[in-house]
Amino acid sequence: MKKYTIMKSMNMHPKKEKRITLEMTQILKRHGYCTLGEAFNRLDFSSAIQDIRRFNYVVRLLQLIAKSQLTSLSGVAQKNYFNILDKIVQKVLDDHQNPRLIKDLLQDLSSTLCILIRGVGKSVLVGNINIWICRLETILNWQQQLQNLQMTKQVDGGLTLSDLPVHMLSNILYRLSDGWDIVTLGQVTPTLSMLSEDRHLWKKLCQYHFAEKQFCRHLILSEKGHIEWKLMYFALQKHYPTKEQYGDTLHFCRHCSILFWKDSGHPCTAADPGSCFTPVSPQHFIDLFKF
Repeated sequence: MKKYTIMKSMNMHPKKEKRITLEMTQILKRHGYCTLGEAFNRLDFSSAIQDIRRFNYVVRLLQLIAKSQLTSLSGVAQKNYFNILDKIVQKVLDDHQNPRLIKDLLQDLSSTLCILIRGVGKSVLVGNINIWICRLETILNWQQQLQNLQMTKQVDGGLTLSDLPVHMLSNILYRLSDGWDIVTLGQVTPTLSMLSEDRHLWKKLCQYHFAEKQFCRHLILSEKGHIEWKLMYFALQKHYPTKEQYGDTLHFCRHCSILFWKDSGHPCTAADPGSCFTPVSPQHFIDLFKF
């Protein structure tokens, strides 16, 4: 399980992290990124979703906005948000990849919209209420389409998972960092089903995502006194956030005052460019505009 460095995983004192966030916020505002909506409009997330390394990052960002920041978006930013969301849904319907991620995003978004629409007058909704109702209907339609999505079987006669040796299948499972991905892959073949129940696999997953003191608070033992690591993982997941992994993340260059994708890089003029780069997780991106 490759650990991609994000703000959450850095051993940084909360006060120092807040100070850095404030400094970055002030710099961004001087360069025209005054609100979350403006930053969202200026960064090309429409292109980013076409890159598999950035897809999960953008989806997570949209999910966080759906949960708590939807009302902070301007009318233009809202339109941009739903245009990107439309492209994401159509991409999933076309290539059948990552449907669970999008289902979770749409569920959070529909829940937020239902609350906001019912509470009109109590909350601030930018735009006509009928537009929001129309958007909610579109989301419900997307959810139905994803629910009816049927995975097509590969019929080209090429190599399949069933053709791989057991040690390679086990290696694939050990590289997954999401418990639900392991469960889903375990449903593909009987061999994968057996490998996906490996206690050591789930122990490694728990140790990767959670601290030892958290284990003690939610210890689950079998009748024979063995730790039930698989049950532990899903129990811990309900109480503590798991580490986020992305193939590519946004970074901020403090020297040049610019946001950029790590894999693309940027021509920094500093003597030591690496020391100027700060990783920006989806949550950190939103936090930049809360001050």
